[in-house]
Amino acid sequence: MIMKKIIALVAAVVFVTVSFAQDKVNPIIKDFGPVYEIPDAVEKPDPKMNYKLLVDLVMASIKPDTINLGIEAACTLLNLHGVGGVPKEKINMVMAVHNAAGYTILNNEAYKARYKVDNPNLPMIKALLDAGVKIVVCGQTLKKRGIDPSTLAPGIGVATSALTTITTYQLKGYALIKW
Repeated sequence: MIMKKIIALVAAVVFVTVSFAQDKVNPIIKDFGPVYEIPDAVEKPDPKMNYKLLVDLVMASIKPDTINLGIEAACTLLNLHGVGGVPKEKINMVMAVHNAAGYTILNNEAYKARYKVDNPNLPMIKALLDAGVKIVVCGQTLKKRGIDPSTLAPGIGVATSALTTITTYQLKGYALIKW
């Protein structure tokens, strides 16, 4: 009887290990935000839905030479919907950047002048923009922090404020995700 329990336990451990030992995938953002396919998930994104996602990004990078985890999480969010079968054309994402995160979207020249290292976020920002994500920075953040809009990474728009961007998109039916 004990041997049967041990065999069952070992079989269960092997099954769980094998089922979770699969490779990561990047269905929408190819180089960032890898995710796992979960074939037995009982809750999955609906590929027939149109997704409206609003990312509120306030966090800065932990260190200037490391990527911003909130920007990477936005890549992951897109890939999670993609792994669930949602085509990128059915995902509308807006990212409102403000507070300390304002520095993470500087162009390389401005970032390097400030931190003495290249901006590690630029490839992720470009990947998000290429995937159709609209990225805007809070104009109030730019003014309060003395950031010249001409020093932003290419493709970044300026909003009157993050707060009005967030309220406007929420009233348009966008789901708010805060990082």
